Amino acid sequence: MRVISGTARGSRLETLDGLSTRPTIDRVKEGIFSSVQFLIPGAKVLDLFAGSGQMGIESLSRGALSCTFVDSNPRAADIVKKNLKTCNLFDKSRVVNMPAQEFLSFAKDSFDLVFLDPPYNMGILDEILEKVSAITASGGIIMAESELEWQPKDNIPGLVQVKRFKYGKVAVTKFIKE
Repeated sequence: MRVISGTARGSRLETLDGLSTRPTIDRVKEGIFSSVQFLIPGAKVLDLFAGSGQMGIESLSRGALSCTFVDSNPRAADIVKKNLKTCNLFDKSRVVNMPAQEFLSFAKDSFDLVFLDPPYNMGILDEILEKVSAITASGGIIMAESELEWQPKDNIPGLVQVKRFKYGKVAVTKFIKE
């Protein structure tokens, strides 16, 4: 896995061994970033369920102001820190090692761009979206990666679904905060 563009372009990122995380493949990552490229410069980013941190690191490499990485797995948090240091982006970041729901219950910051990639088939994405909506800036974007079968609820308070991308067995749904 590598950083596609920006100041850290070409940097190789480490991932956790095993099946506990599922890195976003380059084709999906390229599609996501082509959809949000004009929002990134100067943005405050949240990478929830960060895993290796690749989505937030890609954002920082492309000019995001800052990124908060959240993952409940301590080994994932360590990998994110290591990847940030490798890419010389550690000073623009904050790594939080706790469950996403817990982070969202006390988060006070407002984010311009949020990446969500929770474990598939756990049925938590709708609940997470409602909580993330509360900390997303007006006009901000949420990119939610999911299994293809997941369909978002029709009325998530404050969010409008604007696009859904399909990549094999993976779907990425783009929401904008009203």
